[in-house]
Amino acid sequence: MPVAVASGLGQAGVMTDTAAKAELLRSLHIPGIPLIVTNVWDAVTAKIVADAPGVRALATASHAVSFAHGVADGEGLTLAQALTTARLVAAAVEIPVSVDFEKGYAPDATGVQRNVEALIEAGAAGLNLEDSIGQPKAPLFDLDTAVSRVAAARAAGEATGVPITINARVDTLAGGGEWDDAITRANAYLAAGADCIFMLGLGDEAKVARAVAEVAGKVSVFSGPGSVPLKKLAELGVSRVSFGPGALGLTLAHLRAAATQLTALGDYPAELGFSY
Repeated sequence: MPVAVASGLGQAGVMTDTAAKAELLRSLHIPGIPLIVTNVWDAVTAKIVADAPGVRALATASHAVSFAHGVADGEGLTLAQALTTARLVAAAVEIPVSVDFEKGYAPDATGVQRNVEALIEAGAAGLNLEDSIGQPKAPLFDLDTAVSRVAAARAAGEATGVPITINARVDTLAGGGEWDDAITRANAYLAAGADCIFMLGLGDEAKVARAVAEVAGKVSVFSGPGSVPLKKLAELGVSRVSFGPGALGLTLAHLRAAATQLTALGDYPAELGFSY
């Protein structure tokens, strides 16, 4: 259950609390002062990241959540598993949580709205919604269908009274598509109710700058080693930066290195004494 239930609030109070978190999450998307979200995948990673200085909101990564469940990314999770994880993460912290909700776990807009309503009830203040049909990131839903799915997510927020922050993903460039189509989709999603455009494939400064200039709203990017530096992304006017499964990779790399060192009868890694 969301934290508010444990403190004695009924369902109406829970939804009011989630609505406030959704408003806060939206307000944290500021061009030039990007919201940095180090992605998490369960309750303990949520707590650890939330306690880090400067962290203002969390976001899950579907890849990391899926791998933690032993299934492939790309809706290898069941809807029930996705909602359970969202509920666990949201209940573990008091800051807003955005959930990577993949394709909404539904083939049509009606299903997307129903499932996003359930996601909001699980405590999510925001969500990612992608526009590609398969894996890898192509083909894409046709434009009208993709727009209707974003609109359905917005309708779910209106139906529940929670203005959920929608980070609409544009997979055009990552799937080998054309720039103009990516921009058309981005602006159509904003018109349908998205709060921010998560555009994959912005691999250099020129592309980031062009996207910020041509998208009629806020821009979110995926980043990691070899990407445009974080300070430069801020200078270019980006509103949000996330790392997807990179945070899981970072964690696993440290774990494997520690296991190797211990197995070789080496020194105890200092982090072995970490208290949480």
